[in-house]
Amino acid sequence: MTDTIRLAVIYGSVREGRFCDTIGQWVVEQVRGRSEFEPDVIDPADNAPRPELSRRLDSADTFIVVTPEYNHSYPAALKALIDEFKAEWQAKPVAFVSYGGASGGLRAVEHLRGVFAELHAVGLRDSVMFPNAWEQFDEEGQLKQPDRAERGMATLLSRLEWWGQALRNARAVQSYAQVLA
Repeated sequence: MTDTIRLAVIYGSVREGRFCDTIGQWVVEQVRGRSEFEPDVIDPADNAPRPELSRRLDSADTFIVVTPEYNHSYPAALKALIDEFKAEWQAKPVAFVSYGGASGGLRAVEHLRGVFAELHAVGLRDSVMFPNAWEQFDEEGQLKQPDRAERGMATLLSRLEWWGQALRNARAVQSYAQVLA
């Protein structure tokens, strides 16, 4: 392995009392258990200035989007964050951790795949989802039965590491902006 992979964990919800904090914290704990990643949490609820967000997204090698499913899709705040930027996403891998009711947020992820493809980002096939998420976590935000989710997250992170290294190396050889010209 070469340098540490900079991983932006993007929270998708800004609702008051959101469950995204519980899922997002679980994701960050999983990432911090892997020395190859350096996580940076980007939360639209923080209202960071655009130049700061641009810098943080641009410096990221990889992304994990933590999204709920609202009305068979993803939240407007997440869409606004994504649409605000372009080059920052290009030629970088994006993985998804979703949650919601019975579908576990899979419909939101399917919508996001098309959006990120349009931005020339590489969506990973592997994802982690939490159907009826509020029933899977205890009052302290810990998974009641963590084995399956942790196995899925380990696979997601291993593949994200591979794509992160491969695309970072490719961007170092040739800027993606040159390919678009």
